Amino acid sequence: MKKIKKFIAYFILAIIVIPIGIICYMSFILPDAGDPENIKVEITPERLERGKYLANSVYICMDCHSKRDWNKFSGPFVKNSIGQGGEEFSQKEGLPGRYFSKNITPFSILTWTDGEILRAITCGVNNKGKALFPIMPYPNYGKLDREDFYAIIAFVRTLVAIDNKVPESESDFPMNFIINTIPEKAVYSRIPDKNSVVAYGKYLFMAASCFECHTQIDKGKSLPGLELAGGHKFQLKTGGIVVSANITPDKESGIGNWTEEAFLNRFKVYADSTYKPITVEKGDFNSVMPWMMFGAMKSDDLIAIFAYLKTVIPVKNSVIRFIPE
Repeated sequence: MKKIKKFIAYFILAIIVIPIGIICYMSFILPDAGDPENIKVEITPERLERGKYLANSVYICMDCHSKRDWNKFSGPFVKNSIGQGGEEFSQKEGLPGRYFSKNITPFSILTWTDGEILRAITCGVNNKGKALFPIMPYPNYGKLDREDFYAIIAFVRTLVAIDNKVPESESDFPMNFIINTIPEKAVYSRIPDKNSVVAYGKYLFMAASCFECHTQIDKGKSLPGLELAGGHKFQLKTGGIVVSANITPDKESGIGNWTEEAFLNRFKVYADSTYKPITVEKGDFNSVMPWMMFGAMKSDDLIAIFAYLKTVIPVKNSVIRFIPE
């Protein structure tokens, strides 16, 4: 009888102590992405040019870190807001908390070291050692070429400082604990040779984070078998829900019948100097796709992404692009 009582006591103790230990580990030991590197990025004309291109047209950092006018198609930038942050992503979009894009102008990051900025972008840990929610897809970025991020760092260092204090992001339970398990150390790669068009296109595809928007996500996980088949729903600020398109090479519901020229023109129409975003009335169709930003991507880069998309598994999945309120 004494042995049974002792066993029960140990069992009860274990089910109390173990969860507390796990919570303490997740709260005080994690995130474990290593210390920021001791680096100083040299700001050269080449890096500035490359960084401006990447931040605005490939990684599209400015898509989230600027203010956008959602009363116009595709949410163009509000004048003099580049890099100021403050865009809110919350439970309204099905997220486990309230998250705000950071002010990445010198007003906010002047005291950050280059190593701290690099760690935030590619590992998901800020300058205070706090885990970031992966709205910024740092799990992707940590697998790409560090020179891309040196160029982006060089560029954001030259942004006009904007006095805009952004609220702190907050995760709901249990994400406030889980978030600390997401950051990890970066494992950088090299940009593939541009002559290896499919491999180069896959690299750009990861940099542009096409997967995250064009795949249905449930509780932070992509739905198996529906990769890139569209169906991800986005609540529009003007009312209604826009649904991402199927970009697999399925001939009925995807881009299987698209030509390279058609794919390129789909973007380049928004890069035309005569294009002006139309006003979207409340309840009408809008798009969260930053067409004007991606439209400014180099033609060869867009063609490479198309070449890669033609190699992915075709998935038949028809989507209704817009659901009114």
